[in-house]
Amino acid sequence: MSFTDFIIPAVFAFVLIYGICTKTDVFGEFTEGVKDGLRTVYDIFPSLFCLVVTVAAFRASGAAGIITELLRPALDALGFPTECAELAVMRPFSGSGATAIFERILTDNGPDSYAGRVASVILGSSETTFYTLSVYFTAVKAKKTRYALAAALIGDVACTVVSAVSVRLFLR
Repeated sequence: MSFTDFIIPAVFAFVLIYGICTKTDVFGEFTEGVKDGLRTVYDIFPSLFCLVVTVAAFRASGAAGIITELLRPALDALGFPTECAELAVMRPFSGSGATAIFERILTDNGPDSYAGRVASVILGSSETTFYTLSVYFTAVKAKKTRYALAAALIGDVACTVVSAVSVRLFLR
């Protein structure tokens, strides 16, 4: 057994000992924390469910491929690897979908190829924008998300462009 096998039991023991020393109802506080967590899940679940269904429909419809094909001429002219276009389109919507596309890019082109390196930078430096916005804004009950969405999508586009430029300048 290693030291790390004892971390979680040690944390539990520390909390119990601290609760006894401060005369805190540890079990009561624990159940209150569980109630708060379940309330948060209850508040967030509808948004997450809608997002998951929407992403599944987006992937199944082939819309990402259609958008990629529409962008192909402009991307070719800019020198952006067209293999990464579908990744750039999918990343704001789905982390798992983007990871599957990333894996395909690495398998088809290799990790040291221009496309593989650009895909690595995109995946490592971008965010699943719609998931993040839906979870965080639902949790804090924010109603006005228009500007945050616009800023996040501009950030996604900037990430995509800068990733290709960075790879071209520093890693090619």
